[in-house]
Amino acid sequence: MKLFSAEQIYAADKFTIAKQNITSDELMERSAVQIFNWMHLRMQGAPVKIHLFCGIGNNGGDGIALARHLQEHGYNIAVYVVNYSTKRSKDFLINLDRLKDRKIWPNFMDSDGEFPEIGADDIIVDAIFGIGLNRPPAKWVGKLIDHFHASKAFILSVDIPSGLYMNQVPEQKDAVVRANFVLSFQTPKLVFFLPETGIYIDQWEVLDIGLDMEFLTAEETDYELIGKSEVLPMYVPRTKFSHKGTHGHVLLVGGSYGKIGAVTLASVAALKIGSGLVTSYVPACGYTILQTALPEAMVLTDGETAITSIDYTIKPSAIGIGMGMGTETQTIQAFATFLKSNSLPLVIDADGLNMLASNMELCSFLSKQTVLTPHEGELERLVGKWEDDFDKLAKVKALSKKFDCIVVIKGAHTITVYHDKGFVNTTGNPGMATAGCGDVLSGIITGLIAQGYESLKAAIFGVFLHGKSADLQIESKGYQALLASDVVEGLGTAYLDLFKLPEKPPQQEAESQE
Repeated sequence: MKLFSAEQIYAADKFTIAKQNITSDELMERSAVQIFNWMHLRMQGAPVKIHLFCGIGNNGGDGIALARHLQEHGYNIAVYVVNYSTKRSKDFLINLDRLKDRKIWPNFMDSDGEFPEIGADDIIVDAIFGIGLNRPPAKWVGKLIDHFHASKAFILSVDIPSGLYMNQVPEQKDAVVRANFVLSFQTPKLVFFLPETGIYIDQWEVLDIGLDMEFLTAEETDYELIGKSEVLPMYVPRTKFSHKGTHGHVLLVGGSYGKIGAVTLASVAALKIGSGLVTSYVPACGYTILQTALPEAMVLTDGETAITSIDYTIKPSAIGIGMGMGTETQTIQAFATFLKSNSLPLVIDADGLNMLASNMELCSFLSKQTVLTPHEGELERLVGKWEDDFDKLAKVKALSKKFDCIVVIKGAHTITVYHDKGFVNTTGNPGMATAGCGDVLSGIITGLIAQGYESLKAAIFGVFLHGKSADLQIESKGYQALLASDVVEGLGTAYLDLFKLPEKPPQQEAESQE
């Protein structure tokens, strides 16, 4: 699913209006009907009080049109126009006149007025600002938003929480609606998935308002949202006459005294994701551990407690390096020598990233489309401090383009970046905030590359399966008890889930007619 910018959404609106020969007001009516249908399906005429706070632009027009449908179906509503400016959009005024024609009189609010009483059991519909907001709300509007939160009422935002920008972090963090639910038109927004802006959204759902599919399909976006429908075409099934040599040979280089578990987890994950062969390259202190914990893997050793050279005669299909490796002087030298001679597909994690960060000139020796899998601290060491999430993404894109590498920014919504394109993952949960999950991901991605997946697809698909496994595992284990080894164990179920048919959605009520 593509994540469009505000400018692209406006262009899609304009294209749809022209091609479908409709007015902008008719497109607004579609939006309002879709919101009404969503609410009515869930509320079924419940006697709860609904407070609709509408701005004076098109987002406010959506709210005004929604109020008409709610009133026509007997809902207990109160409508407020938030007068933050003297400028009003044409479609807002059209719908305001329709509301008055039906004897529904909104309350006009400004900086001098009092705020209405809102009960904790009421519902707030937030339709104050839309995707075009580019400056902080007036102080009195910020106080109104505080009033929303103090009421403890359920907040439903139209398209985007008011006060949230599409392309930057808000300056006044308290002047943004914290929505319990957002109904986003046509597609979600990138800001729903970033750490500094996603905190304003508990849940979201997309409403199809009929924007032209020709435009949406042809338009290129900087970011895509990755779900099952996006990764399923990436899956490569096994053929009847395949054998272990067909599915690649992974070499995983890592481990040091006390940190052999990291490379062990990566090795198990590489096998579980489907690699035909796995060789673990570890210091001698890890030999017995690997042979005992994972009899399916082969083991090569170097050094006693840390890797001092990387020398092998096997012919791997892909290499993963850095998990638990340490940063001893000899290890750094071995790592540098390895990079300068390696041309095979590569995944770098953990201490491998730290060694890169302290010797950035080594990045020029990375093989084409090397996959880097940093957590936030490792990423900061690679690209430097950032001002906000948007600056972070810009710095990562610059790194990716400079060294032709793929960067997997691990987090609640892991984002895989390659040059100017970002892929936002939808699987995963807080239970994954546990030691070893990153090592598992590195093994998964390396294992997919070894099987013949392109490095970018391996990163996107691997991140998805990694999170999906964790999502399935918490159903029986919960967040707190989830271990990295549980994520490895669930990979088979994650594969099977790719082909599980979705449950049928509940039948929707007939659409409201004006």
